[in-house]
Amino acid sequence: MTVRFKRVLLKVSGEALMGRQGFGIDVAVADRIAGDIRDARELGVEISVVIGGGNIFRGVAVASKGGDRVTGDHMGMLATVINALALRTSLTKLGIDAIVLSAIAMPEICESFSQRAALAHADRGRVVIFAGGTGNPFFTTDSAAALRAAEMGAHALFKGTQVDGIYSADPKLVPDATRFEQLTHDEVLSKGLAVMDVTAVALARENHIPIVVFSIHEQGEFGRILSGGGRSTIVSD
Repeated sequence: MTVRFKRVLLKVSGEALMGRQGFGIDVAVADRIAGDIRDARELGVEISVVIGGGNIFRGVAVASKGGDRVTGDHMGMLATVINALALRTSLTKLGIDAIVLSAIAMPEICESFSQRAALAHADRGRVVIFAGGTGNPFFTTDSAAALRAAEMGAHALFKGTQVDGIYSADPKLVPDATRFEQLTHDEVLSKGLAVMDVTAVALARENHIPIVVFSIHEQGEFGRILSGGGRSTIVSD
């Protein structure tokens, strides 16, 4: 079967791992996402993952209440490591070799990130899960996803969201919001569409990386889109 992209980076939000819970990790959801990754790999696609931490902690929450933003962001980075370990566990249960690489050194828990190590693990057929964001405060995990996609030479950045593409407004709040099938990076920036932060979109644009926005909650949708079907919005040059 011909696939649209041979090497992709999947951005999974921390919120996606909550399922219907109000906090933490729903193991059944992590297992389902791992299953979608397995199915996509069986199409011959090389996959790496960046995972957020919003189901456990958001750094901006500290700053919004008068705390130190840098400390808050470091706490958020630690949350992404917890989520990355959970996703690796789900992948391992399916017999998939996966490795967690953290932007913040914690050798007792996982390996540290370097581009050389990440590419070497990918060449060995492993799913590489990037944790710790960029390793720097003031940058979101969306920015980390665009950065790692560029470093891995990804052919596309898949952003799993709560809805099936990019809309002119939140369709849960504005039922008649316009849904876009295709956009350019510049259009996303000029329209102020809040699918990813400005830094992430600009970085993807500069490196000519398409962004594919789809619903992370639709089982099998990741593989369907890779095979040329499914429902998504594609942001490209």
